[in-house]
Order: sequence, then structure tokens, then C-alpha cells
Amino acid sequence: MKPILLQGHERSITQIKYNREGDLIFSVAKDTVANVWYSVNGERLGTYNGHTGALWCVDCDWDTKNVLTGSADNSCRLWDCETGKQLAMLNTSSAVRTCGFDFSGNIIMFSTDKQMGYQCFLNYFDLRDPQQIEDNQPYLTVPCPESKITSAVWGPLGEFVIAGHENGEINQFSAKSGEVLKKVKEHNKQINDIQTSVDLTMVITASKDCSSKLFDSTTLDHIKSFKTERPVNSAAISPIMDHVVMGGGQEAMDVTTTSTRIGKFEARFFHAAYEEEFGRVKGHFGPINCVAFHPDGKSYSSGSEDGYTRIHHFDPQYFDFELEV
Repeated sequence: MKPILLQGHERSITQIKYNREGDLIFSVAKDTVANVWYSVNGERLGTYNGHTGALWCVDCDWDTKNVLTGSADNSCRLWDCETGKQLAMLNTSSAVRTCGFDFSGNIIMFSTDKQMGYQCFLNYFDLRDPQQIEDNQPYLTVPCPESKITSAVWGPLGEFVIAGHENGEINQFSAKSGEVLKKVKEHNKQINDIQTSVDLTMVITASKDCSSKLFDSTTLDHIKSFKTERPVNSAAISPIMDHVVMGGGQEAMDVTTTSTRIGKFEARFFHAAYEEEFGRVKGHFGPINCVAFHPDGKSYSSGSEDGYTRIHHFDPQYFDFELEV
């Protein structure tokens, strides 16, 4: 399994996303640039230039027409995927931490950080209404006074957003009324990442409490837990196998105080049903900040604190693998 190394960022990768077909990978980092790559050979297709601060999040709509990025320069921007042209810029009063298109591609959500005296907000915009964009007025704003949102994804059918918070809570916020539909607290530390399964029926969380958990996305029932001895920065669900991949490592600031071997900068594979770890992939020189499966399940990517994104195409043996219980 020889990885393809994507070198297009000067600072640590914050998020990577595949589009729905999986032919493109979008990567954002703390160096103000959003890159888009061909996933098959790792060739860079282009960049989206305009942000003036670190980028925290990226998303692409279902037909790969538009790209959304959120940044610490207090803006969320909409781009034309093909040309790289900036279509809209939504200014906020604090850094944009998460962003996402709903399945229709018409509604976007993004959350802002609690900083500089401003509290955390979850904003919903309807892109079909140019007036909202022009006036920078979301049709719905949900304040989150207790604990800020650290990661969020759209639930099935675009009815609500599933958000993970700094205190370990998971909430469902309705996209129509903004009310909290469901609330669970299975983690006791910050949730670093939430990702959905391909059919949106499940979500997987990655938390600072060294575990990753699988939930039903509608009822928020806790289904499975995957435990490690290090904080988990990101986790993803395989679209074809009962596998999850987790990336983590210690905090970036502790990296230099330990030897590289202890660093444990591996991606770890767990069996989703048996909660057993069955494999690890080495390669990064820093903690893995984000992992993502290709929509066809035949490869996965990881982005790290070292500024590199690696695409790993699985060997044939992987698909025949049976975990012996």
C-alpha cells in the first residue's frame, strides 16, 4: 500500500473532504489556501485563493458545483468549484469553525467560535435567496451559549445539523426552527470531529477523551465505542466494509518532547462490529488531524500536522480480510 503524497500546504492540514463521486479531494490548512486534487493520482487541480487567515473547514455540494470554506479571518466563502472564482463571502464576528452543504446543496450551515467577547453561533443560509447573502443575514441563527461547537455535519434529509461541542455533548439543531431536537453526552471531553456514513444513517465522533463512538444519526443512540490510549482527532466510516479508521496522536505542542516512535502518528483501523483494532498505517511525521474514506471504499486519505496529505489505495488483501473473533 504505497501512499501518494500531496504537498500543497505549508502548515498543518485542518480538514480533507472527498466530493460525492470521489474523483476530487479538497484540503484546507492553516496557511490560508484551499487546494483541490485528483484523488486517483494526487495531481493538484487548483487552489481557491482569497482567505487571509487559517482555514478550519471545507465542504463540497453533492454535484461538485460549489465549495464552501470557513476561516479564522472571520469569513465563510462560497467558491465555484470548477473555476476557483469566489461567489460569495459571508462575514462573521469570530472564526468560522465548521461549515457544510445540506444534501440539496441549497442550504449551508456554519458555526462560529466563541472568542473576543462573541459567543458561538450556528448560522443557516439559503443560497437560493441572494438577498440573504447580500445583507449577510442568515435566515436562522442559533446561539450556543453553554459550550462552543467544535464540529458539525448535516443529518439525513437536511432536516437538522448534528453538532459536537467542546464539553463532549452532541446536539441536533433543527434547520427550520433552530431548536435542539436531541441531546446526548457520551464523551467527557471535547469532540474533535464528526463524520457521517455514506447513507447518512450513522455518525462517528472523535474525541479528546481517547475514544471514538458510533451513533444513529436520527435517534442519537450510541451504537459502538472504539477506545485508544491517545486523543482521537478524526474518524471515518468505510462505505463498503464494517471498518472505521481513526487518526490522532498527542497534542501538537507535545510532539517534540517524545521520540517519533512513541508519537504514534498512525492511522488505526477498527472493526465496526467487534470494536477490535486490526491494523495500523504509519507514515506521517505529526499527529493526524483528519481522515476520510473514498466514497467507493477502495482508498482513504489522511491529513496531518506535518502539512502533508496522504492517499492510500488499499491492497487486494484488504478486501478479503476477515477478522477472526
